Amino acid sequence: MPETPNPLIDLFAGCGGLSLGLERAGYTPVVVNELHPNAMSTYLMNRSGLGLDAPGNNFNDILDLTQSPAELKALAARLKREHGEVALVAGGPPCQGYSGIGHRRSFDITKEQIPSNHLYREMASLIQAVAPRAFLFENVKGLLTAKWTPDGSKGEIWSDVRATFDAVTVKVGRKTVSYRTGWALVLAKEYGVPQNRPRVLLVGVREDIDVNLASGFPAGGLLPAATGGAPDPIDLLGDLVDPDWTPGATTTRYPSAARTAVQKALRTSPADGRVAQKGAPVTEHEYSNHSAKVIEKFAHMLRTGGEIPEAMRTKKFAQRVIPEHWGPTGPNITATSLADDYVHFSQPRVPTVREWARLQTFPDWYQFAGRRTTGGRRRAGDPSKGDWSRDLPKYTQIGNAVPVALAEAVGRHLLGLVG
Repeated sequence: MPETPNPLIDLFAGCGGLSLGLERAGYTPVVVNELHPNAMSTYLMNRSGLGLDAPGNNFNDILDLTQSPAELKALAARLKREHGEVALVAGGPPCQGYSGIGHRRSFDITKEQIPSNHLYREMASLIQAVAPRAFLFENVKGLLTAKWTPDGSKGEIWSDVRATFDAVTVKVGRKTVSYRTGWALVLAKEYGVPQNRPRVLLVGVREDIDVNLASGFPAGGLLPAATGGAPDPIDLLGDLVDPDWTPGATTTRYPSAARTAVQKALRTSPADGRVAQKGAPVTEHEYSNHSAKVIEKFAHMLRTGGEIPEAMRTKKFAQRVIPEHWGPTGPNITATSLADDYVHFSQPRVPTVREWARLQTFPDWYQFAGRRTTGGRRRAGDPSKGDWSRDLPKYTQIGNAVPVALAEAVGRHLLGLVG
């Protein structure tokens, strides 16, 4: 059986933004782990034909992979037999416990008590078992300063994460080797993503692999130099603007032809390489059913450059208008789990799921499973009651994802280093 090109194990995969970028770089996912059923459904429905839906190739709970040393050993042996050497283990353990907005600040619970905050150890255990050529850990900026308890030391969680991955050793033949590691805080906008989205990236490359690390690159050369090229919102989303839109309705066909390079790329079918033309079907372009009062508020914001009328200000939302052009400093927004944070640059409404996905550089052929949106409490769960379950609607799946373009840039760089 021929070896699989650059086998990838994708942990905490979410809806698949990290994986899609890595796939475009040349990796092939062979095992995927994602706890939430909707996100897993999104991941699998966009990767038919890879065998990921077969038993043993997808896992909801990572503990089903890592709690038994014997099963981990058997998995490593099977993957080597079926696919050859694993090229990369990648993943971003759930970040809600590290983020300032992921869990409500009013919950009387420490980060040490949140089970998902310890899952990086499971990722390290899997790396130790399968001995990939490289690994990639990603997370939110808040991880760098997070404390286990209110009285703890600033950054102590990040120190523990780094120590855990630095301590990983693997067997390569008769040798026991470690990983050369490096990390950096990168901004997605520096890699062609239309967002100012900071991500912590920690990379490890097996020390038995010779690499030529360029000086001046992030993480001591383990991460790529910035590429730039983040498109303006008008160039990214302009072809989706439907002059006949109405609240609560759906635009089902492209209202205009692709005008820019990024629009053409996002409208390109992976099946035949064709760019969807004006009038071709488009999905996930449903509009929120805003009330007349909300539309009046958004229209005022568009007329005044984002000013919210005093009578319409609330503590819950401090919406901003997405500009047509970013200006000299580039993108100044971050796609969150809640599209209501932003107003479209030319119409009095919030972005659609399709527009939200484009801000994360997902192509238009990518589909999303589950509900379109849901309430805040259902998104957050209730840790104070031991309820760690969360709804994961489409907007949240997209907001939680690693931007595809960022992942592709990192993937191409890693393949250039370790093959």
